[in-house]
Amino acid sequence: MNRKVKTARLSIISNTTLILLKLLVGIISGSISIISEAIHSTIDLVAAIIAFLAVKLSDIPPDEGHPYGHEKVENISGVIEAILIFVAAVIIIVEAIKKLIGKQPVELLGLGVLVMFVSALVNIIVSKILYKIAKEEDSIALEADALHLKLDVYTSLGVGVGLFFIWITGYHYLDPIIAIIIALFILREAYSLMLNAFKPLMDVKLSDKDISVIKSEISEYQTAYFDFHEIRTRKAGKIKHI
Repeated sequence: MNRKVKTARLSIISNTTLILLKLLVGIISGSISIISEAIHSTIDLVAAIIAFLAVKLSDIPPDEGHPYGHEKVENISGVIEAILIFVAAVIIIVEAIKKLIGKQPVELLGLGVLVMFVSALVNIIVSKILYKIAKEEDSIALEADALHLKLDVYTSLGVGVGLFFIWITGYHYLDPIIAIIIALFILREAYSLMLNAFKPLMDVKLSDKDISVIKSEISEYQTAYFDFHEIRTRKAGKIKHI
């Protein structure tokens, strides 16, 4: 089992544990922001599973039917994960509006604060590991998974701080408002992920910096009998085609 697959598996384990914890505390306390976090983590789990499958498939060597390899599976994975984030954000907003209209109080606030900060700490550790391997292996699937967990860190901290303020002020309407703010933040990040994952599927050229390096390297071999023109570039997963 290679590094990418092992790292993706770690994400699945951590997400599963946090979902169960958040869901239990969210139901007991009646906090829509904690339940929203459980929904967010569930989407993260689905994304982690997709990333796990993507990194395994992307490592399959080129064959007769796929002479350029299977690297684009990671980009497809990233697009699917972005869509899942959009869905999660919409669900959170809908549930938060229902809670805001219903005006239900939140119980066991101290426990909720503790769970959110524990969740943030776990995701900080796991997301750093994912980002490190994603950068070293140039894996868009692991990068997307790391983004999910990074968002979970921010949202968990946001919910934790919000629940703390509810605890000391008694303003329970802050709970669904915090959930809506979190959802809007998630939507923005999902849009960024969608762009990064989708561009290689459309065979967008490499960056100007990469193309400059390519031309510089080729120029060293340029002679009266050898020239180059009309460079075409694209990227599939971590493989750059020229």
